[in-house]
Amino acid sequence: MHQAIAPSLEAWASFYVIVGSSAGALTGLQFVVMTLISASGRTGGLETISAFGSPNVVHFCASLLVACLLSIPWSVLHPAGVAVALCGALGVLYVLIVMRRTARQRTYRPVFEDWLWHVALPILAYAILFVAGGVLAGGVPDSLFFIGPAALLLVFIGIHNAWDTVTFLTATSGSPSPPPAAPPAPPSA
Repeated sequence: MHQAIAPSLEAWASFYVIVGSSAGALTGLQFVVMTLISASGRTGGLETISAFGSPNVVHFCASLLVACLLSIPWSVLHPAGVAVALCGALGVLYVLIVMRRTARQRTYRPVFEDWLWHVALPILAYAILFVAGGVLAGGVPDSLFFIGPAALLLVFIGIHNAWDTVTFLTATSGSPSPPPAAPPAPPSA
């Protein structure tokens, strides 16, 4: 039985090395993004960071966790599937919390693209992890064809959202300052 299972996970090893390494490196870069935000003096407060900054770290770390879980030399698929499904379920719950935080914060008014990238796509990725993890727990290795892209989607979501934050700050921080006031006219005699 072990020989039939090992190749299904082993075949994905390079993929998870790439995704996991990328997610780990990008987690570090998110700290750079947060430093840029802090240096700009335009922090929106804890609510805004919780809605738009922290989720990127969670998505990167979830991708890293899935990559690590599927790199473990499991003797059977069941525990790997259960672990991935649990990661997906917790991810869905977390995105629902992020959705509430996004709606409650008052520093920035989210547009459609924000709801898509910060709520809809993450819920989709985590839901796929939940369902495909359950299928993997049932012994169906083809579910790895859904788990891999879902983990990669979380990396792309984090990249998009971090870049969106940096470009927003860059575009709005260079607002022109008001022209200097005209010197007062000399008093007339």
